[in-house]
Amino acid sequence: MTGYETMSYHLETERLILRPWAESDAADFSELLSERGEETYTVERARKGIAGLLAGTESTGIALLPVQCRHEGDFIGYCGLIIGRSTLEEPEIAYELFRRAHNRGYATEAARAVVAAAAATGRQRLWSTVATWNAPSLRVLEKLDFVRDHLSTEENGEVVWLTRELP
Repeated sequence: MTGYETMSYHLETERLILRPWAESDAADFSELLSERGEETYTVERARKGIAGLLAGTESTGIALLPVQCRHEGDFIGYCGLIIGRSTLEEPEIAYELFRRAHNRGYATEAARAVVAAAAATGRQRLWSTVATWNAPSLRVLEKLDFVRDHLSTEENGEVVWLTRELP
């Protein structure tokens, strides 16, 4: 592990709860990942993905957390920190919501809570990588004071690398 504090695995905002994964999230997680349209994710595959996320959290002290609406209690996506294309010292923020949850400010609200949780670990900077075509995600990051650092070209197209200094 690093010299950083462990990230809080339970975050609450006015409208959302971010909490640890449970096996009961597998069907919703499968549906969310399948919504991408690239391939169908079985519930069993989602269950294995959740086990991997939990193991990663245990070893790194950072987490990608399910997001649910506070009042309805429904799973609407995930948000959290990952190593991704970055490092454990300067992790990436990642989020994905069901299309039906878009345009309501949920991604910004969840990501704002994760940025605060990252700062509480003692980290100095976060990264995010987003495909150039993903204007909604780029808007979320802009609202959170992420700034463009550079572009890279990957097999699926151009990726914007953004960064944010933490207080």
